[in-house]
Amino acid sequence: MKIENVKTEKRANRKRISATIRWEDCSHEDYEVYFETDEKFAEDFDSNPHAALSAYLIPALRHGEERIFIDAEICPEFKDGINTAMGWISHWFYGDKRKPVRIEAKTLSKIANPRKNSRAGLLFSGGIDSMASLRANRLNFPLEHPGSIKDGIFAYGFDVRFQESFDEMVSSLSDLVEETGVTLIPLSSNLFSHYLSLELDFLVNKSPGVWAYQYQGGALAGAAHLFTKRLDVVNIACTYDIPNLRPFGNHPLIEPNFSSYDMRIRHDGITLSRLDKVKLIAGWDVGLRSIRVCNQIGDWDETSQSYRDRNPLEPGHINCGRCSKCVVTMLGLLVAGALHKASTFPNNDISEDLIRSSFNPHDQNICEFVDLIAPLIEIGRDDLARAIEHKMATYLDREPGLKGWAKRFDRKYLHGNLAGFKRAIHNHAVRS
Repeated sequence: MKIENVKTEKRANRKRISATIRWEDCSHEDYEVYFETDEKFAEDFDSNPHAALSAYLIPALRHGEERIFIDAEICPEFKDGINTAMGWISHWFYGDKRKPVRIEAKTLSKIANPRKNSRAGLLFSGGIDSMASLRANRLNFPLEHPGSIKDGIFAYGFDVRFQESFDEMVSSLSDLVEETGVTLIPLSSNLFSHYLSLELDFLVNKSPGVWAYQYQGGALAGAAHLFTKRLDVVNIACTYDIPNLRPFGNHPLIEPNFSSYDMRIRHDGITLSRLDKVKLIAGWDVGLRSIRVCNQIGDWDETSQSYRDRNPLEPGHINCGRCSKCVVTMLGLLVAGALHKASTFPNNDISEDLIRSSFNPHDQNICEFVDLIAPLIEIGRDDLARAIEHKMATYLDREPGLKGWAKRFDRKYLHGNLAGFKRAIHNHAVRS
């Protein structure tokens, strides 16, 4: 792979940084990837070579590229780190059968003068993970502390995929921005679209998402590196807490390894379970009015070769209230006694039918549903707990092949502790 034609240009009231991705050892077509931000952040937005290398390291590994060449100087600390991250991904998902991608770039020999004042940021989606990171930061860090979050990088083209939803979500965050004092920095990109085009078989066959399990850590770290003129530390909110850690693209062994001399990447919030995070936000009114967990991704459409929105949003809401991410979040808010305050969801109660229709048990967030069974019983919602149990039992009985054998064994001998088998099942599916 070659990363070439790095250029910067002004487009209307936005600044764009782009580069051409040329594949050398596989049949993918060349692609011009871009990142854009508003003009008012133009001086802080830089064509840092670490950004593109972060975003394309794991795709190059996965698709068999022997090298990544870029005519630029890179930090030796960054190079060592990304080789480590690549080693973990290869070990987890390819059984060490993938040959490491060789990084061909000059070594940075002269370090620019560091800023006198440290500044911290957060990759911010408005979801439970990043919202809890911001809330915990505000509770634990004085505003004058260098670790206090000053900026939220709000990305379009990573998780949020529809411009009309993006604009509405930026608007919905106005109260939160005012209360916390965080500067919201919009960042748009076609990076995720390129990832989708590389993984058509996974999309059509509904296999576990390569984005979530392999690509996301490098992509988010790459976004952080675009702002080294403004920030020197960026927090990336964790997906799983310590007891539930598993091979995954968002992991404490992955993102921090994308750090360099001028950008430290932090994996944040790992001591909090998903329910802990929901409860943290439940006591924060402006956070409850701003939650956005729904990424509105539906089915892959063969004719148009694009994702189609399965769950159109109701007017005035930024969550569909029907997908698995929405429902598991609503269940957590129900347990915390705060669902009726979460105005970004279209309804403030949950039925058994909604649970049965919202998820299938190989969803990424299946463990979150299982973890809610006991808390739901404690608040007297046995009906919802039974709906989750019924869904799981049906799946365990009917799931064929290796997945079915592992899950039936787990139910019979390990009392339903799915975590260990889940790792093996996902690894098998991603490798196949």
